[in-house]
Amino acid sequence: MEQVEVAKTDQHPKKTTNKLVTFLQRCVRQHALLTMTIPFLIWLFIFKYLPIWGWTIAFQNYKPARSFAEQEWVGFQHFMFLFEDERFLRVLRNTLAMSGINLILGFVTAITLALLLNEVRIVVFKRVVQTISYLPHFISWVVAAGIVQQTLSPDGIINDLLMRFGFIKEDILFLGIGEYFWGIFGAATVWKDVGWNTIVYLAAMTMIDPAQYEAAEIDGAGRLQRMWHITLPGIKSVIVVLLIMNIGYLLESGFEPQYLLGNGMNVDYSENIDIFVLKYGIAQGNFSLSIAAGMFKTVVSFILLFAANNIAKRLGEARLY
Repeated sequence: MEQVEVAKTDQHPKKTTNKLVTFLQRCVRQHALLTMTIPFLIWLFIFKYLPIWGWTIAFQNYKPARSFAEQEWVGFQHFMFLFEDERFLRVLRNTLAMSGINLILGFVTAITLALLLNEVRIVVFKRVVQTISYLPHFISWVVAAGIVQQTLSPDGIINDLLMRFGFIKEDILFLGIGEYFWGIFGAATVWKDVGWNTIVYLAAMTMIDPAQYEAAEIDGAGRLQRMWHITLPGIKSVIVVLLIMNIGYLLESGFEPQYLLGNGMNVDYSENIDIFVLKYGIAQGNFSLSIAAGMFKTVVSFILLFAANNIAKRLGEARLY
């Protein structure tokens, strides 16, 4: 028995050595690809990992004129201020609400449009619809916000239509009512990005075996049944992976649409964490507070991403890693 145990323990270093040799041989064979990744790794280190050193500012009463050794360390004071500040709690609520609306509407509308486009058999019509739905994505938010403001203005087309059909008796200043902002933001985001978001799903649908559709049609399945039982299960893995990635961005509700469409009348619903950092951190020279808010957002995003990935793993679904 002792000889067998000794023989088994002797095999482990050999296996480790063989794996190392195999790995080095693979690196030698793929040296061209590895060389191409070096500039990207350098860029990643300089612009993504090196700035993490700046997180130390969140634990200081940072003064730009002082050196690192002269800074006053205050511990978690800025984090405690954030969670005790009513303004931050309000913008956190707004951020989660707008991100949730964007996540739900973005997924539902993009998948629905992709399913409908996949069923279109007239190629010319399909390409026209795709082109029209893609175009808003290439418009900057400055232009898109101007279009939304003109559309929702008292003399805009929305008020005109509502007046003509008798739904309202006087013009409504939509962007002046805070409770309407989340809905306006969701509709504007869908209009701008729904076409672009369908590209991934349409690409995934091309990988589904056409024989499945033919067999289902022979068995008498209609279009809706084929979409439900063949198309959706065929792109299920793509939907889950994209859902995991988007959950990791729940605290990234955007900046430009809120900043451009927001005003003094809807500020209680339009301000999010990014605008809070700009207005109460950077603009007032309180860099420690702005770093603390950004650090909180990053840490929570990591937690949400790993949690969503682990949940998908436990359920046996597709995952990021």
